[in-house]
Amino acid sequence: MTVVLALDVGGTKLAAGLVDGEGEVLVHDRAPTPVSLDPEVLWEAVVAILDGVLAHPDAPVHDGIGIGCGGPMRWPEGRVSPINIHGWRDFPLLERVRDRYAGGRPAVIHNDAVALAVAEHRWGAGQGHDHVLGMVVSTGVGGGLVVGGRRVDGGTGNAGHVGHIVVDPLGPACPCGGRGCVEAIARGPALAEYAASRGWKGPQTGIAVAEGARGGDPSCVAAFERSGRAVGLGIVSACALLDLDVVTIGGGVAQAGDLFFGPLRRTFDEYAGLEFVRRCEIVPARLGALAGLSGAAALVLDDLS
Repeated sequence: MTVVLALDVGGTKLAAGLVDGEGEVLVHDRAPTPVSLDPEVLWEAVVAILDGVLAHPDAPVHDGIGIGCGGPMRWPEGRVSPINIHGWRDFPLLERVRDRYAGGRPAVIHNDAVALAVAEHRWGAGQGHDHVLGMVVSTGVGGGLVVGGRRVDGGTGNAGHVGHIVVDPLGPACPCGGRGCVEAIARGPALAEYAASRGWKGPQTGIAVAEGARGGDPSCVAAFERSGRAVGLGIVSACALLDLDVVTIGGGVAQAGDLFFGPLRRTFDEYAGLEFVRRCEIVPARLGALAGLSGAAALVLDDLS
């Protein structure tokens, strides 16, 4: 049995696990991502969670290491500068993990949304389709592509970054340095900030805003309408460019269900004028809360197959 040591690095959480060749997570753990500008504080948090998984009494020996991390990054060397992790700028994550844990076994890294796309294509909602966009709508908005049945890397490993398609040139500033990107409007923190600007008095978290929207609070409903619309516009552009079969969407904001997917699909239907664009299915990611670990493992399994 092939087993991969998987690491998923996000803006709000770290996850690690051991994943088998069918994408099943055998052992796993998670922890909050430290809020620190010291790169070594972040690295020590990664070490702690990986060491903990490897020390689990049921942990099998692994055959390689896969890492999914928020981007952008210098790829394939794996020097990462995640927009939502301010303490890592050009941090040699792959080198550090390889030196400590690989022991001569393969170790690969990619954008976390690319990892999700590969996993959803292999085991999830994109299975059986050759042209898939996988998206994560959470602390940020990431994307990854499978086209012609193969992962698309791009010149620097950052292909598929649908979160930085501009959908409102006069819109809010984006953490990437641009303006009016999908991410600037649709990501969880932006959703909560918008609800607060419209009068929401509850906690400024995506979960709280979703609860408010389900309760009929107009500011929370408006926030999800705005977020879903931005993602819908980005998907229309992606489909026109790439002639996609399926867009699969995961992440914390997407967990709100119809609050998010309703305005997204209405926007898509409004702006998708071409038949080949309209044929694309937009579906929730199928692999669930541990999809990031399955995705990191899928990167290694792709290279081993």
